[in-house]
Amino acid sequence: MREILPVAARWAGAEQAFAIATVVGVGGSAPREIGASMVVSASGEVFGTVSGGCVEGAVYERCLEVLAGAAPRVDRFAYSDADAFAVGLTCGGTIDVLVRAATPGSAAAADLELLAAREAAAIPTGFALVTAGPELGVGRVVSSDVPAPAVAPGVVSLRVGVPARLIVVGAVEFAVALARLGAAMGMRVTVVDPREVFATEARFAGAEVVVDWPDRYLAGERLDAGTAVCVLTHDPKIDVPALRAALASPAGYIGAMGSRRTHDDRMRRLGDAEVPPAARMRVRSPIGLDLGGRSPEETALSILAEIVADRHGGTGARLSGLSGPVHAAVGPGAGSGSDAATQVPAAVPSSVPSIECALLPDVPARS
Repeated sequence: MREILPVAARWAGAEQAFAIATVVGVGGSAPREIGASMVVSASGEVFGTVSGGCVEGAVYERCLEVLAGAAPRVDRFAYSDADAFAVGLTCGGTIDVLVRAATPGSAAAADLELLAAREAAAIPTGFALVTAGPELGVGRVVSSDVPAPAVAPGVVSLRVGVPARLIVVGAVEFAVALARLGAAMGMRVTVVDPREVFATEARFAGAEVVVDWPDRYLAGERLDAGTAVCVLTHDPKIDVPALRAALASPAGYIGAMGSRRTHDDRMRRLGDAEVPPAARMRVRSPIGLDLGGRSPEETALSILAEIVADRHGGTGARLSGLSGPVHAAVGPGAGSGSDAATQVPAAVPSSVPSIECALLPDVPARS
């Protein structure tokens, strides 16, 4: 839902009527997760997606019906064996889509404005959406100081204000590209480096920039499974303490840039720092998937690809070389709306290329 909130809030603030379609149930190889949403204005403007293109036409028509006065409803879309080009999901999965109206001054419009504000401020907020019964389409916002709404029959529990975090250690040129692509993916990006001359807001527009020793910063942050820490400094004075601090946390992804020789030296230094072998195995190093690229943007893409693969348990292999569903099967209880990622430990493939950085200026004396 979070991707449509800025648009929905703008329309609500302008007192425009619109309809919102939300995925409230998934099964099999579904293309989108529970909470994926699309909004349609009274003038016919569309933003967002519920299926990646399979059923948007039918959902659009349903939105116009609701805007014309029809009651909220849930429709199920599934693969059509009789006609693959009919309205249906050619991926083989099923999705349940709830369509409801948000008219000027309505509770639904006010809820979306509130959710958009909390998402922008990164305030964890729950949203319970009724999907069956006499209150079909009714939503309830739960503030951050109240426990998240429990998942119950006929209710979908979503969360906003908890974007996945990307913490980039080292204000190098690769970090500029990584921060930019991470922000484009909706991640909350922080760049931390003790060198004030490189850690500037001008270089990292859209990211939080922290001038501090990364290990000290990481030790003071509340990292969780939705946090990815990418150490790009290629300087043992910075990256070894930073990795030690990150490995002491439950961060879902921890990666470090460098050659295989650098990796071996880094593992030795972490061992000397009494980091247990099991913890050291969590480090994705050399960082990223084997995409063959060398530019900062290509390298950033390979790093983010590995983060996504880890988060969803993907293999990183070519889909054209695999069999079975494109999307992993989703059970009826999955997709609660939480953005918390799950770390899936895996061995680092030997085919990952090494990435050497240019020589970095020395860091200032530590205070």
